[in-house]
Parts: sequence; C-alpha cells; structure tokens
Amino acid sequence: MSAPLMECVPNVSEGRDAGVIEALGHAIETTGARLVDVHRDTDHHRSVFTFLGPTKTVEDGARALARAALSLVDLTRHRGVHPRLGAVDVIPFVPLRGTPMIDAVTAAHHLGRAVAGELDVPVFFYGEACADPRRRELPALRRGGLEGLTARMADPAWRPDEGPVTPHPTAGVMVIGARAPLIAFNAVLDTLSLEIARDVARALRASSGGLQAVRALGLALESRRRAQVSMNLLDYRCTTVTVVARRLEEEARRRGARVTEYELVGCAPADALDPWPGDLAPIAGLKSSQLLDPAFFP
Repeated sequence: MSAPLMECVPNVSEGRDAGVIEALGHAIETTGARLVDVHRDTDHHRSVFTFLGPTKTVEDGARALARAALSLVDLTRHRGVHPRLGAVDVIPFVPLRGTPMIDAVTAAHHLGRAVAGELDVPVFFYGEACADPRRRELPALRRGGLEGLTARMADPAWRPDEGPVTPHPTAGVMVIGARAPLIAFNAVLDTLSLEIARDVARALRASSGGLQAVRALGLALESRRRAQVSMNLLDYRCTTVTVVARRLEEEARRRGARVTEYELVGCAPADALDPWPGDLAPIAGLKSSQLLDPAFFP
C-alpha cells in the first residue's frame, strides 16, 4: 500500500530575485520534502512553491521556508499586482493520497504556533483550519491588503490566532490553512485593457453569479503589456478547467479580446489538463512535472 502523502503550496511575496527564490527552494529541500515545482511571476512579484511528502516532512519544509523568507524577503519594498498580506503570504496544507483532512489541519496549527513563537509573526488560520468562520475564506482576510487587515486587527474580534497583535515590520502577517486541492490557472489576453480583464473575471467568478467554485481577478501585466485573468478553481471536478477556459474565451470575444495563452501555476492532476483541447488557446510553458498522478488526489 502506498504511503500517505501531503502537499504544501506556499505563496511568497518575491518573484524577481532569482537568488532569493533559489535559496527558498533549497531551504525546503534540506528537510527531505520533494520540491516538484516553483512558479515565479515578476508582475505579481510572487512565487509559488509546490512540495510533497509525509505530513511531518512537509510541515518541516514549510517551517524552513518561513524561516528563510523572514531574513530574505522585505515586504516594505514589495510592489506587485497580486494582493498580499505577508512576506510568506499564505501556506496551505493539502491532504493527498491516504491523508485525512484532520492531519492537514493539525499541521497548519503546529506550524502556526511554531512560526508565531519563533519568528514573532502574527498568524491567521483559514480554510478547514480556521478558528473563526469569518476568516475561513482567503478573500475575507485579503480584503484591503495588509493595510486593510492591519486596520481590522485593532478590533479585538480580529486578533490573530497566534502571535503578536500587530504585523511584523518587514514580514507582515502569515495566513496558514488546510484545504482541498485546487487548480491555479491564468489566462493572458491580447489587450492592455484592465477593464476588459476585470469584466471577464466578474463574469467567471462564483461570487458574481458566474461559474461554481471559481474565483477570478483581472490584473495588469506591465512587463508583458497584457492583461490577465487570474483564477482559482476550488473544485476542478465540479467545474472543470476546460469548462472555465471555454467560458473565458467566449466572454473575452464578446468584449473584442482574445486569449493568447494559459499558464498553470503550480501543479494539477494530470487528467484535469491532459489532453488539452486543440480548440482552446495553448498552455504555455507547461512542464510534465506539473502534472501529478491522478491517484494522488482523493
């Protein structure tokens, strides 16, 4: 019988300094966790690390990353188009093959207590690990960015779950949680119009009456002179990637735009993307290592 498997997908607020990103990946690997993908984006100024292993090893990898990021990433110098709350912005634990969700929740709580105590960073728990239902969903925490959350933290009802009651001066806050697998997927449009990207995102996302279990933002990619629709598919079996892509291309065409390419951020079950329909825009830069064995996913 195959050993239980945990996935961790930290998002770090550094997408431009290759040396820092390499050092963060090395910190993860020194714990024995299997680093399967690093996605960096200069416009988002953000990197997403995906690593796998037994629960304890993955927890150790996340702690090593948090330690390294505290000394290498300074949020006061960070400017990017993606909303962020901390130098290590979010750390989700994702139970895969043979691992119950309670193990992911426990790992999130262990890590939160450890980094709050050791690094003096406020920690909020989200998803299945949340201690307060108002903080269950990431958008509730990210509303207004770090500045908005800092203002809310003055209210005793918004005290962090662990650590100090004010943000760390260079690391902000850390959001740690447990969740089911999701697919992070971006579409690049052949337009500079942020308005079009935001309109398309609004038509797609569930909270605006769009597709079930889909979150979407319209963003500007200054370095590429393009607009982007950035998406999270929270339940890729409920609403498949191809359903989202076809709806997105239709909504873009209605506004006089075209999707030039997609990109997968991190990893996904291989059967969710392979084979990719030929009538859709291509997935740029897709690596075979990003397509995980579907048997890993519960």
